[in-house]
Amino acid sequence: MRILIVEDEVGLADALSAILVQKKYSVDAVYDGISGYEHALSGIYDAIILDVMLPKLNGFEVLKRIRSEKVQTPVLLLTAKSELDDKVFGLDSGADDYLTKPFETAELLARVRALMRRKGELSDNNLKYGNLILRRATYELYCNDSSVKLGMKEFQILELLMMNSTQIVTKEQITEKIWGYNDDAEYNNVEVYISFVRKKINFVGANVRIKATRNIGYSLEVLHDT
Repeated sequence: MRILIVEDEVGLADALSAILVQKKYSVDAVYDGISGYEHALSGIYDAIILDVMLPKLNGFEVLKRIRSEKVQTPVLLLTAKSELDDKVFGLDSGADDYLTKPFETAELLARVRALMRRKGELSDNNLKYGNLILRRATYELYCNDSSVKLGMKEFQILELLMMNSTQIVTKEQITEKIWGYNDDAEYNNVEVYISFVRKKINFVGANVRIKATRNIGYSLEVLHDT
C-alpha cells in the first residue's frame, strides 16, 4: 500500500513517513500544494494525508481539484484548524476524514487503516487467488501446508497483481507503485523481482503463475490440471 503525504512542515512529514514505513506502508512526501496535486493525479496512491495550510495551493483547493479530475483516492485532511466550519468545508470538498494537530500516532494509524478499508482492503487481511493465500500481516505466502516469507518488494508486487487479478498490470504501473513516483528504478528491476516472486510461488506448489504479456506487463492465471 502506497501513501502520499502532502505536508509543508518537513520535520513532521519526515516523522509521519518514518511511522508509516515502520508499519510496512510505502510512502512519498511532498511539501507544497502544487506538488501534492500533481502526485495525486498519478493515481498510484492508496491514501493521501493532506495538510490544509500549504504553500502554492492550499489543501482545500488541492482536494477540490483532484476530485474534479475524478481521483477517488481516500484523503485524510491533517491540519491545525479545529473549527467546525473548517471540518465541514473539508468533508464537503471531498475529504474522507479529518484529523486535527496535535494528534496521537495511534489515532493517525487507526484512521489510515480505516481509509484503507474504505478503499477495499480485505477484512481478514488475506488475499486469495487460486490456491494461493497472501497474508498481509506477516508477508507470508501460503499454499496448502507450505509457506514462504516474502521480501518487501516481492510482497508489494504480488499484492498488486492479486488486487488486479482480472487485468494486466503494466511495467509502468508496477514501477510507479512499488518504487515511487520520482524513483529512477529501471524496468529490469521489475523483471528481477517478478522472477523472485515466481520462484516463491513455485516453492509453495501453488496452481498459480505470473504470465508475462510481451511489451505490456504481467497478470496472474490459474493453472488447470490436464
